[in-house]
Amino acid sequence: MKLSTKTRYGLRAMIELARQYNGRTPLSIVDIASREHISERYLEQLFLKLRRQGLIESIRGPQGGYLLSRSPEEITISEIVEVLEGPIQITDCLEGTECLREGVCPARKLWVRLRESMDEVLMSTTLKDLAEDEESLE
Repeated sequence: MKLSTKTRYGLRAMIELARQYNGRTPLSIVDIASREHISERYLEQLFLKLRRQGLIESIRGPQGGYLLSRSPEEITISEIVEVLEGPIQITDCLEGTECLREGVCPARKLWVRLRESMDEVLMSTTLKDLAEDEESLE
C-alpha cells in the first residue's frame, strides 16, 4: 500500500498553513507551491477538495490566499487523508467485499490490527504535531 502524491503533497501544504496559523495571514498558492516544490495547478486541485470539505478557507483579493478553517490542533491527519485519498483499504476482505474465508482466515486478525493501528495513528496526530515536528528539525 502506498499513499498517493495527492496525500503527500496535500499534507505538506497543510503543514505550511499550520505554521502560519497564529498570524492568520493567508498564504498564496504561489508561495506554498514555491516553498514545497509543488505544481501550482496540482496544488489548486488539492485545495479545491480541502476547501469543499471545510478544512481550509480561501480569502479573495490582493492580500488573499488560503487559511486553515480551524486551529492546527483540531485538524487530524486522518481528516486530510480521508479527503485527499479516500478510505485507506488494507485488503478487500475487510472493506465490504464478502470474504468466503472470513471465519477461517489466519491473516484476518493481522489485517484488522493493522487497519486499527493505522487509524489510531492518523486520528491521534494533528497538523500542530507535524508542524512542531518540522520546527524541531530546523
